[in-house]
Amino acid sequence: MTLTDWTGSAGVAILLIAFFLTTTKQLSTNHIAYILMNLIGAGIACLASVLLNYWPFIILEGAWALVSLVAMVNFFTDSVKKK
Repeated sequence: MTLTDWTGSAGVAILLIAFFLTTTKQLSTNHIAYILMNLIGAGIACLASVLLNYWPFIILEGAWALVSLVAMVNFFTDSVKKK
């Protein structure tokens, strides 16, 4: 396997772990760990897609990372508002 394969596999593994933890109700989708796992996993998978120059997954993973980033900003903004 190439470095790109390992990179993409790591990103997808993080995304799948987050999915597994939420579907088994071990982690809420509102939990910061879930949001970070999606942001990091999608970011890494997007990087691998860039290295492969594969636009469909660059767009998919980039959008996933962007939505996760917005969720993280909202998480911290809501935390500040509650104080």
